[in-house]
Amino acid sequence: MGEIIRLRSLMKSYRLQGRGVPIIDVEDWTFDEGRQAAIIGPSGSGKSTLLHLLGGVIAADDGEIEVAGQPVRGMKERERDAFRARNIGYVFQDFYLIPSLTVKQNIELALTRRMTKGERNALLREWFARVGLADRMNQLPSQLSRGQQQRVAIIRALINEPKLVLADEPTGSLDWETASSIMNLLIQVCAEKRSTLVAVTHDLHLAELFESIIHIGDINRCLASSRSREHSDFFASLRGAEA
Repeated sequence: MGEIIRLRSLMKSYRLQGRGVPIIDVEDWTFDEGRQAAIIGPSGSGKSTLLHLLGGVIAADDGEIEVAGQPVRGMKERERDAFRARNIGYVFQDFYLIPSLTVKQNIELALTRRMTKGERNALLREWFARVGLADRMNQLPSQLSRGQQQRVAIIRALINEPKLVLADEPTGSLDWETASSIMNLLIQVCAEKRSTLVAVTHDLHLAELFESIIHIGDINRCLASSRSREHSDFFASLRGAEA
């Protein structure tokens, strides 16, 4: 299999007290199709920013981002959104389910393939059964536990069979037992669907479930620079603003 991700001379900065602070500086990094890896590293080291760049959620300042053979950085925002819908599944720490819709309806909104009503219902039954929620399809998100809601989020990320799945702290708000179960499920389903998986986690025990572990410092040259303190100050200021 070939490369599904290639980054070259990638740069991203944020504004801190009126000046730009580099948070991502990647010289050259590739990731092969079909692999599964956990990215680990300290808070404020650019892990989530890297995922957002890969998914086209945010734009890079400079450099090249190639995902599934497509140059993401050259795309306009609308083009990035369309590319993400076709090629990338996203699993977040927060579930982002629409509270007024049943979980089945939430997944129906995410479907991109054209199919008959019968085909759609069969596909939904198959997926909800796969994650152990066959009898919960018609319930509202509020009627499910947090672990069950994340299972629904996994369906949403994978039902269109994306080439790449990005998971940003997908178990960060769950207890250890539930987190382990959810991460194992995500790994297994991605393997079944042959989707490449890149996940960010702060939990080393969960990272050990993956076939490979990548430290963000091996990708992001900012961590080796004297500006690392500025990165910590920047993210500390964000956390202070949210408190």
